[in-house]
Amino acid sequence: MPLLSNITKTTALALCLALPFSHAQAEEIWISNEKDDTISVIDVATLEVVRTIETGERPRGITFSHDHKVLYICASDSDAVQVMDPETGKILHDLPSGEDPEQFVLHPDNRHLYIANEDDAITTVVDVETRKVVAQIDVGIEPEGMAVSPDGKYAITTSETTNMTHWIDTETQELVANTLVDSRPRHAEFAAGGSELWVSAEIGGTLSVFDVESKAEKAKIEFEVQGVHPDRVQPVGFEFTGDEKTAFVALGPSNHVAVVNAETFEVEEYILVGRRVWHMAFNTDKSLLFTTNGVSGDVTVIDVAERAAVKTIKVGRFPWGAALRP
Repeated sequence: MPLLSNITKTTALALCLALPFSHAQAEEIWISNEKDDTISVIDVATLEVVRTIETGERPRGITFSHDHKVLYICASDSDAVQVMDPETGKILHDLPSGEDPEQFVLHPDNRHLYIANEDDAITTVVDVETRKVVAQIDVGIEPEGMAVSPDGKYAITTSETTNMTHWIDTETQELVANTLVDSRPRHAEFAAGGSELWVSAEIGGTLSVFDVESKAEKAKIEFEVQGVHPDRVQPVGFEFTGDEKTAFVALGPSNHVAVVNAETFEVEEYILVGRRVWHMAFNTDKSLLFTTNGVSGDVTVIDVAERAAVKTIKVGRFPWGAALRP
């Protein structure tokens, strides 16, 4: 009887391995290509592009609904946020987004989308179910970065020209605070369980860390890449590991990603990637990190444990945004 049981288990395992993965099982990284008006879909298992999908003009920010049933796309030059069915690649409809949407963030309620409108100096709030604008909030000049706190209390907009971080109360849809950062803030993320807000400053060359409760700056991280002129060290997108102890920071035209200790705020090392690294996304277990390299038109795959680039994947022209579809 034990022998039969072992044979059965072995046969079952062999059958499972022999069967092709279904589309639902395939883990993917979706990349927006702003100069090609396309999205490149990378299969995480093979590290190859398996689909190329047409979008509106100049796609930049992309994000999935929390259930991954639809993809939201900032089609900046089409002045639209497009809603795509990721199974078919078809655009289902557009959302009223305001002019020149660049980045956005989806509230934890999976319903309210906060959109930075670069040309209008506003943040537009859209109800994705009713497809109507809920609010338009005046912020600084050239808003770009967007974030939302894990508890959904705050939405954040960064304004590139005003050099500010704007704190929006998501219940009242009103500004409750403005905090100064260094020149040309690009990206924002909440960390440390939502108790910290990190904001990158592209031209300032720094990354500021704020205490969420007091809104006071608690740390400022600076970068220095050996052999690279300081003007080319420009922090933009960044992501945290699952335990939030480490941040990977894209440093733009320096062509490096910085590895930052998120507890001590010290830079531990730098990883060479493609040209003009911009944004990034992890795979599901956060063992791999995928960076968008705009000028070289490719994606670098980083082994997170080894802190080393392991592969380059060619995508479209000027890859910009990245999003995981598990």
